[in-house]
Amino acid sequence: MRPVAVVGAGMTPFGEHFDLGIKELLPLALAEAVGSVDKGIDRAQIDAAWFGELTTTDGFPSGVLADSCGLLDIPITRVENACATGNDAVRNAFFAVASGHVDVALVMGADKVRETSARATFWDWMAMTRDMAWDYPLGLVAPANFALHAARYLHESPATREHMAMVAVKNHHNAVTNPKAHLRFEITVEQVLSAPMVVAPFGLYDCTPQSDGAAALLIAGGDVADRFTDSPIWVRGVGLGLDRVMHQHKRDMTTFPATVRAAKQAFDMAGLTPADVDVAEVHDCFSAVELISYEDLGFCDRFQAADLIASGATALGGRLPVNPSGGLKAKGHPPGATGVAQCVELVEQLRGTAANQIEGARVALAHNIGGPTAVSAVTLLSTDRG
Repeated sequence: MRPVAVVGAGMTPFGEHFDLGIKELLPLALAEAVGSVDKGIDRAQIDAAWFGELTTTDGFPSGVLADSCGLLDIPITRVENACATGNDAVRNAFFAVASGHVDVALVMGADKVRETSARATFWDWMAMTRDMAWDYPLGLVAPANFALHAARYLHESPATREHMAMVAVKNHHNAVTNPKAHLRFEITVEQVLSAPMVVAPFGLYDCTPQSDGAAALLIAGGDVADRFTDSPIWVRGVGLGLDRVMHQHKRDMTTFPATVRAAKQAFDMAGLTPADVDVAEVHDCFSAVELISYEDLGFCDRFQAADLIASGATALGGRLPVNPSGGLKAKGHPPGATGVAQCVELVEQLRGTAANQIEGARVALAHNIGGPTAVSAVTLLSTDRG
């Protein structure tokens, strides 16, 4: 495979975009990505596109992207893989460019989750993110699904609800200074612990908001990347891991095997280890998910996540800042856009232009999990070609 580089990255703010449809959000994200290419790029130079999306109500998704962004002359593939959609879209585009079949690829993700309250749209979204035959009849919508894991994790590990609250407090703090974030306000551990209960052990502030938004990456083969930029960010590794869907078939509720598998694939491809990572965007749809993912990604040993968060290691200024953007918890979570937006944040970190810049960052990791905890995607980015 030839090396693959990110040459452009952009996204819309995440939030409640009642005044904008997906047809307006997509061009905004693409325009920012194109504008970030320091040597310039013409849309005619894009050979193919991959579009991550779950919830649009605006018609055929690939056609929406082609029509709204003036990309009528290239193939566009829609990717849908639950909450791992964004990073899986990156993975698919990566392989097309690495193979040599495509020189320049566009990766986009977008969703309008805030407007899925209409019954038909809501049930369509539920069907794409839950097992409707077994889980949903038992009441296992997203918070309840992840709560099963969190409750067992709290039972078996030293972690407490206070450690979960530390995750939420950290990520809200980071979002305050991120102009693209949805929830830009501070919270305290006490507020998290006293918030209305959604499903034990998750209170309101343990849960991600419903958000609208779009994000875009432009990636190119290593042999053509210098046509577009003098500061490429290299895609060093990608991974996609799976696990059983039904909870009664999962052997251990305190870990996400899909994440372990995806991380191993990505690190093996990159020739890197978790110790090499300088900054990470980790899927924190619920606060306990970030804790469990610390362990599954290899950032700490099993059942040591409580010590890691309590030490401040994953805060801004710590040895491994996690979710400097605010994460899903406070930046927001339009599922199709989330993984792409994580990579946008990390490209900015590696370029030295992020809102909450991590000084000296050279290796970055993006991670998604979903479906329900049955699929995970991991992407490793670096300033070094490898």
